[in-house]
Amino acid sequence: MRRRGAQAGDSKIGCILWTALLLVGVLIGWKAIPVKIATSELYDFMVEQAKWAASSSDEAIKKRILDKARELDLPVDPAKVTVVKGGDKIRMRAVFTVPLEFPGYTHDWNFDLQVDRSIYIF
Repeated sequence: MRRRGAQAGDSKIGCILWTALLLVGVLIGWKAIPVKIATSELYDFMVEQAKWAASSSDEAIKKRILDKARELDLPVDPAKVTVVKGGDKIRMRAVFTVPLEFPGYTHDWNFDLQVDRSIYIF
């Protein structure tokens, strides 16, 4: 019986590269997905605050937004959170940067959450 040798183009380098690429993707997901979920929760919270803003002052809403950001471990600077009510509208904005640290590299992920809604008055 003849022994079959390696075929042309058959190597283990492709498997190693695909495994490395998969590991990089998993690492990025491991760091980025929790941050994205937390920022989405903060945005949803801001929308909810906008719906019922008629009975609260601007400062009270801003404090609740900052408390929620702290609860979600987001580095939100109080100076970069604005809440302005005018007439039957409310405008809220939170600008912040979340650093994602990888081995040998840090990526600054910038967020600019803006809500511009009508205030429900009953």
